[in-house]
Amino acid sequence: MHHFSVRIGAISYRVGSAWAAPIASLRRLYADYPVPEDGIATVTARIGPPRPWRRWIRPQVEIGGDHTLPDTVPMALRHALLAAEMAMNMQVALGERRHLLIHASAVERGGRAVIMPGDSGSGKSTLAALLGENGWRLLADEFVMIDMANDMVLPFPRAISLKNSAIPEMERRIADPARFGPLLRQTPKGELRHLRPNPEAIARMDEPARPALILFPSFGLDPAAEGMHKSELFVSLTEGSTNYIALGQTAFEALVRMVEDIPAARFTYPDSETGMAIVEQFAAEMGI
Repeated sequence: MHHFSVRIGAISYRVGSAWAAPIASLRRLYADYPVPEDGIATVTARIGPPRPWRRWIRPQVEIGGDHTLPDTVPMALRHALLAAEMAMNMQVALGERRHLLIHASAVERGGRAVIMPGDSGSGKSTLAALLGENGWRLLADEFVMIDMANDMVLPFPRAISLKNSAIPEMERRIADPARFGPLLRQTPKGELRHLRPNPEAIARMDEPARPALILFPSFGLDPAAEGMHKSELFVSLTEGSTNYIALGQTAFEALVRMVEDIPAARFTYPDSETGMAIVEQFAAEMGI
């Protein structure tokens, strides 16, 4: 078994693979990230063949680790990096009990965070990546972690998962090719390529931010925006959390505080420039 260890904010990973190539790809993608403190990882993720012979004959990759889901579908070996990233996500989604998780991206400026929840395809990852290169600090792409003791957003700057048309757009904007992972074609999500956050996001991964605004983006429609009722916001946040139920009363109280204290809105946008402009407009109105 080949291994790789890395610390990303509050999570320290040990990732294992039956093949060397995916681990080599992870080492390149997470170059410049710190290792776990004292060499001790708190989360284990793993990829391997579903059957011993699948390591060599028509190789297939199955995700696993500390926590597993039944009936996960194996992936082709050419998508092993995606499988490793999914395994890392799964361990946090199923196992995190210290902090409240929200399926969202987030960026920070002046110590204040904009949280952008949304389903796959909403554009939240692309917007976070773009803003992270234009005056904002990337806090998170896949999961936003909330410290329930003080309601702060804890940075979790994983590699950003770019999909389809977002890939060439970010390639045009970022000159350093070393920040990109390999291009993965014909994945279940279409074309996919990971982007390492910029050095500031990595260097400041231990600096939390105060949540100041919650925006729900939707890509591909004419520009529009509307506010959200507190009850709608509460339901949307609970539906987008993988550990809300497991955390019980503490998570309920944390989300109630967020809903009461943080303004929220939905907006639609047709292209990246418009999307960034809308976020900037909301931020200006909040003094961010």
